[in-house]
Amino acid sequence: MADARYEVPRLVELYDSLYANDSALAAYVAMVAEFGSREVLDIGCGTGTFACLLAERGYSVTGLEPALASLEIARRKPYADRVQWVHGTVDVLGDLQADLATLTGNTVQYFLTDTEWSAALAVIRRSLRPNGRLVFETRNPDRHPWQTWDRAHTYATKAIPGIGTVATWHEITHVSGDLITYRSSYEFESDGAVLTSDSTLRFRDRRTVEESLKDAGFTVAEVREAPDRPGRELVFIAIRPADHEGLSS
Repeated sequence: MADARYEVPRLVELYDSLYANDSALAAYVAMVAEFGSREVLDIGCGTGTFACLLAERGYSVTGLEPALASLEIARRKPYADRVQWVHGTVDVLGDLQADLATLTGNTVQYFLTDTEWSAALAVIRRSLRPNGRLVFETRNPDRHPWQTWDRAHTYATKAIPGIGTVATWHEITHVSGDLITYRSSYEFESDGAVLTSDSTLRFRDRRTVEESLKDAGFTVAEVREAPDRPGRELVFIAIRPADHEGLSS
């Protein structure tokens, strides 16, 4: 089951207004062009903003998302008819072959165990052509960003067209090693309703991520800083070698 903010319709309607990051997505669009990719697999595509941006530019895009309510938003966007939308996890990808796979929005942090992350990497590798790339970001745990995830630091209000003013805040509920659990609250001025969404993220350090990629048969080509969040997030670029250069698929 996806977190409530991705699956509960009233919360999903808020997502783009509250969390859309145009500069981060622009960096991903630029990398698609930089690597000369034509067929892109957008894993954890959410409400489809990135997938539709690529479709608008003529790329062939598959958007994969486990939260059906988010996909329903995605399917209503301009250029959505040019995207192949898939409801489910990476296990349903089948025989897809892409030049580039992406996980934007720190999606990798939702893979909490080594087993599920390794299994996902194996499927993603099979879904890439030889010399295809996997690109994703993850928050830098050295910055301990969760230390300011409390109401005092995160409380904000925003007027959202068609919905009204919504107050939001976050609060840490549990910390266990590199697993951080927090609650996001959303208060609707229109009727006073307060909805919550609980999330757990895993904060793997750079070395752990690199080792997991190598174990899955990828070559780590580069680790960049997110251009809009320098020092706060790491962007991993990994290559699926040709079979004679690495693991056979």
